[in-house]
Amino acid sequence: MTLAEIQKKLKAPKNQHNNFGNYNYRSCEDILEAVKPLLDDMWLTINDEIVPVGNRYYIKATATLHGTDTEISVSAYAREEETKKGMDASQITGSASSYARKYALNGLFLIDDTKDADTRDNSTPNNTQDNKPNVAMINEGQKEIIKEYKLKAPELEKLIGRKIQRLSELTFEEAKYLIEKRDTNGKE
Repeated sequence: MTLAEIQKKLKAPKNQHNNFGNYNYRSCEDILEAVKPLLDDMWLTINDEIVPVGNRYYIKATATLHGTDTEISVSAYAREEETKKGMDASQITGSASSYARKYALNGLFLIDDTKDADTRDNSTPNNTQDNKPNVAMINEGQKEIIKEYKLKAPELEKLIGRKIQRLSELTFEEAKYLIEKRDTNGKE
């Protein structure tokens, strides 16, 4: 089976429920459980890396789909909170790791969480995002990293080669490019 076939066939239901926000969501484990039967002769690995950005730390999770002649990777980032009530340091890191892994898998398998109540911009009626092509958009971890770069709109537009009004208009690949470019050229 190819990645494109897996992306078409994958059904990862939102089996988890957040009582506080009253919405359903899918976890990293839900995605893994749904994708395993579709892998056939392919295999999946997920690796974490701690990445310092300024004075903060991010977990960079990379999901890699391996095949006989191919290897495709997607990375996502999540920031560790400095403190979180009721959690020790290892739980905080684990929580950030789970979040980053989920969004790396979302990017790899084209799972769109933007229609979730907790991620959608409900400030305007008839949000036009539904009219855009089916392209993985920037995730929250990437958004936080790029915000810390404090780039002005003209600088961002020059780097990606098109006009944008807000970070949420960046695609996943554009955000990845900006982060990698900063990591290799503009480390603080």
